[in-house]
Amino acid sequence: MRRAILAAIAGGTLLTGAACDSDANAKAEGASPARTAATAAPSSEPEPDYSANTQLVCGKLQSLYTTELRAFGTAMGRMVTYKEAKQTADAEKAEATAAGQLKAAATKIRRETAAAADPDFQAAGKVSAAKLESSAANRRYMDRVKSMSDLNKTVQAQFAEWLTPVAGYCGTSS
Repeated sequence: MRRAILAAIAGGTLLTGAACDSDANAKAEGASPARTAATAAPSSEPEPDYSANTQLVCGKLQSLYTTELRAFGTAMGRMVTYKEAKQTADAEKAEATAAGQLKAAATKIRRETAAAADPDFQAAGKVSAAKLESSAANRRYMDRVKSMSDLNKTVQAQFAEWLTPVAGYCGTSS
């Protein structure tokens, strides 16, 4: 499902993308020693089951992929078109629109994952939101995008970086 999520994002933007399963797994494995230490001690309480709540939160995040991030991709495509046509003012407006869509996506991720029952999912939401907000504020990667080829390469990597923390929870369990 991670690939489907990112493919849906890229669908309207002439981009393709996929979250790195190994990154999400590495995060989960990196967090597992703490959980292992906590569960190694005999306990009469079972591990909490967050799966139903996680699916609910992931469902709420689906519109993020079809609204804010698709609009981001569209704005980036316009920015490239204007850059290629040497229409600097319009390119700057499109870049500002793209940054605004990143901020909107960060807000949505932060809001929806704050309602997650799983504290690790909440933390992943904060990480993804912070990455999006940082990219909206510091647009260096946008400056490197001067052609559609640049757009595909740059934004594909950005999608994976921004969304892998959250996509790790909205994975293949559905």
